[in-house]
Amino acid sequence: MAYIDYYKVLGVDKKATQDEIKKAYRKLARKYHPDLNPNDKEANKLFQQINEANEALSDAEKRKKYDEYGENWKHADQAQQQGNPFGGGRRGGSGGFGGGFGGGSDFGGGDFSDFFESMFGGGGRQQRNAAKFRGQDLQASLQISFREAAETHKPTITVNGKNLRISIPAGIANGQVIKLKGQGGAGANNGPAGDLFITITITDDPIFKRLGDDLYLTKEIDLYTALLGGETMIDTLSGKVKLKVPEGTQNGTKIRLKGKGFPVYKKEGEFGNLFITYSVNIPTGLTEKQKELFKELQELSK
Repeated sequence: MAYIDYYKVLGVDKKATQDEIKKAYRKLARKYHPDLNPNDKEANKLFQQINEANEALSDAEKRKKYDEYGENWKHADQAQQQGNPFGGGRRGGSGGFGGGFGGGSDFGGGDFSDFFESMFGGGGRQQRNAAKFRGQDLQASLQISFREAAETHKPTITVNGKNLRISIPAGIANGQVIKLKGQGGAGANNGPAGDLFITITITDDPIFKRLGDDLYLTKEIDLYTALLGGETMIDTLSGKVKLKVPEGTQNGTKIRLKGKGFPVYKKEGEFGNLFITYSVNIPTGLTEKQKELFKELQELSK
């Protein structure tokens, strides 16, 4: 019978805390659980070894005995014959031993190895399938348009062959993640299902630029409107609005339309602002008459 290094099985240090042992066990048990690895004999064997290591190290009394006698199991066996201090006899009662970890240990039918039986006897076994494991979390992505992000809508997506209708609130941000509880991978042994995380990607808009809940756009106006004043039509998410342009408006002038921005996420009736920057379009291809008139204006301005 070969010595089994339970610390090596779980991948922890001999000075590992109980929390570290528990964390290592749960990580490995989830990875190699038979329900998550159907028809994989090697995964099944590893799972049983991991279960055994956890059984030995998660119990303070067993761990103490293992640390004291584990590498000297022959001495433990002799002490056993003189009145086993570990509370149990070696299976079969013969002097022959099975293999150790990685060497053909007897793990048939969910039993522990001969090494474990020799150290601790048959008490305190845990059923292989008793542990419940939460299903894996799943990731998905969904692309929507800028305008769709400005309204609450309920698209249908397909994940793992399952159609799911989800609700996307108005005002959602680009890259934001929506969590659907219990819509991830199935759990093992009636364990809870994992969650589904959907990352939202929003396409750019040809008119608006968005920063948070505020929108920005650039509006071209002609030189004459900028000089003399006038009106211009502005796009908003709720339609076009007419704005007055004061005379003498300078290139780069910024104005704010309060409440005409993007809807605030999960706050019905609240909106950001719309900021407009005027870009004055300088005319080209002037006629001789137009040039003369501008020269007259230039002289008058002196």
